[in-house]
Amino acid sequence: MPTRQISKLLFTSVYPLYVQKAERKNRTKEEVDLIICWLTGYTRDELIRHTIVSIDFQTFFELAPSIHPKSSLINGVVCGVRVEDIEDPITRKIRYLDKLVDELATGKSMDKILRQ
Repeated sequence: MPTRQISKLLFTSVYPLYVQKAERKNRTKEEVDLIICWLTGYTRDELIRHTIVSIDFQTFFELAPSIHPKSSLINGVVCGVRVEDIEDPITRKIRYLDKLVDELATGKSMDKILRQ
């Protein structure tokens, strides 16, 4: 999917899919929320608002209070592309989030997911 199309996807629509993916692997919505808040700097209340009101990924990340400094440690392959090689900053952040949710669903511990 081209960069422009990915950034225009609605976070509001994709968020429930992240939760479903985690829950299918016996992880929780709270863990998904923790990951998103860690990556973006949103508070839990701010995140809840963004799950209710339609917002695309580009706006979601542009409004994020602060991308976690350890996010640059996120690496690996998502959709056949190495996340660390993605040049577009918004697309890279979206794929960071995809990768973190993948790690959660594969059973990684939260301290490893949050790069602690």
